[in-house]
Amino acid sequence: MTQNGHGRVTIVGGGLAGLASATYLARAGHHVTLCEKASTLGGRAATHEHKGYLFNVGPHALYRKAEAAAVLDELGVRFSGKSPTASGGFALDRGTKHALPGGFVSLLTTGLFGVSAKIETARVLATLQKVDTAAWADVTVRDWTEREIQHPDLRRLLLGLFRLTTYGNDPDLQSAGAAIRQLQLALSANVTYLDGGWQTLIDGLRVQAETAGVDLRLGRGVSHIERDCTVRLRDGSTLEAEAVVIAASPDLAADLVVDGRATVLGQYADDAVPARAACLDIALATLPVPRATFALGIDQPLYFSVHSASAKLAPAGGALVHVARYLGARKSEDPHATERELERVLDLVQPGWQAQVVDRRFLPAMTVTHGVPTAKNGGLAGRPAPAIPELPGIYLAGDWVGNEGALADASLASARCAAALIGAQLRTSAAA
Repeated sequence: MTQNGHGRVTIVGGGLAGLASATYLARAGHHVTLCEKASTLGGRAATHEHKGYLFNVGPHALYRKAEAAAVLDELGVRFSGKSPTASGGFALDRGTKHALPGGFVSLLTTGLFGVSAKIETARVLATLQKVDTAAWADVTVRDWTEREIQHPDLRRLLLGLFRLTTYGNDPDLQSAGAAIRQLQLALSANVTYLDGGWQTLIDGLRVQAETAGVDLRLGRGVSHIERDCTVRLRDGSTLEAEAVVIAASPDLAADLVVDGRATVLGQYADDAVPARAACLDIALATLPVPRATFALGIDQPLYFSVHSASAKLAPAGGALVHVARYLGARKSEDPHATERELERVLDLVQPGWQAQVVDRRFLPAMTVTHGVPTAKNGGLAGRPAPAIPELPGIYLAGDWVGNEGALADASLASARCAAALIGAQLRTSAAA
């Protein structure tokens, strides 16, 4: 039972969303236990050290003026790093490098498209911030580009930019409103590559959680969650609580709750459109072409970036490079062919790279986010809410939850929202 609104809460999942929700609730005076099945915290936000190089799980970037940065500031999690620059970047089209239109000079000089397309590009980029994204929430990215953009070459460029900012490659499913919002954020405030990798966020959140009194239980997987918020662990132990936050994927949320597949959780899992990417992460002793630090695929869904050019991720003189192919949710790819394709991107942008390899890692189908905002569901507003009306006391948090932000922004914004809702529930319970 709650006393003075101070109740017992169990958090399932030790990633960004789980740690943030736990910290908010513990600071409010609640008794919080966080269970993480792995022996370490972080999940996809973890960073792994190999031979002095810091490997994120694929390319990660923090939007500078969005929800995640605001939550981290509220929780007192500090980080450092720099924003990458598009200056000198390449657009990769049909096996050829062109100047990526990132400013007035590069737009004028690029061989990516002709004069009339350049004029339309200048107009669209100048007015993009004024687009009412809510008006396009239930329209697909494909339909928006077909309706609003005249030149096919500009459509291809915009599709590339949408892939870059959302990590999604499902233009026939993605909400144009949500995708445009991400591109607006990127163009207006850019992103930050983090010194020390994203592990700095996990470590910072862990410190704040422990300081607030969160009971962190690592290596403690959850077997199932009863409707009364009793959490049963795989080791046979039980946690009683007035509220539970499931900070996990849609499928896991539906499977953990007893008969969850028969509730709205089953529908959430069926509707979820994940964004996936094949990622080739390369540690180089030295960068063969120092100024070639970014490239974006136009005819193919490809990405290349030297994250160590903006963040402390490699020893002095070394370089940490991420190359990726945006896969889309429903598509299957031959991993061997994909890895060779990513190597060809390196051949094109950084000739001579193979002689400099210190270490490498290939992730053939990494889940970047569990829920791309779709036009069918009305974009951000159509994502599942943290509270589940038919399952009182059970809440959701993660990159597929809530009507705020995308990617890590959604994870941390939904965590904050879930914590606020639980706080209100427990105060009401105490007053009854």
